[in-house]
Amino acid sequence: MTAPRTVTLPTIDHGPLTLTCPAWCTGHDRRPQYRADVTHYGPERLLTHDGQPLLVVVLAQAPFSQTGSREAGAYVEQTGAGGTYSPAGLDALAATLVEHARELRAVARRLAVLREAGR
Repeated sequence: MTAPRTVTLPTIDHGPLTLTCPAWCTGHDRRPQYRADVTHYGPERLLTHDGQPLLVVVLAQAPFSQTGSREAGAYVEQTGAGGTYSPAGLDALAATLVEHARELRAVARRLAVLREAGR
């Protein structure tokens, strides 16, 4: 069994803060921030359409959050694909969204397993 990974991050309000990282964590914002804003981040998944960014999906957990859940979640950001489409272009975008919906469902299932395991 592997020993838990830890990281020490600078905080504005609590000084250096040492955290145990979940197995999926690949990084943190290392700039000094408030403890409530410290977040574990997993690998970023970029979902594209026609070669352009469409969605960014990343596992995230803010263990000291004061306003949201402290459990792991999936942060999703819409990044592009705004514009005017022809009928064929709109059909292509819809097909891309169907494919990305499958990927998002897979992330949802993985996240459910992580939460169930308490990671």
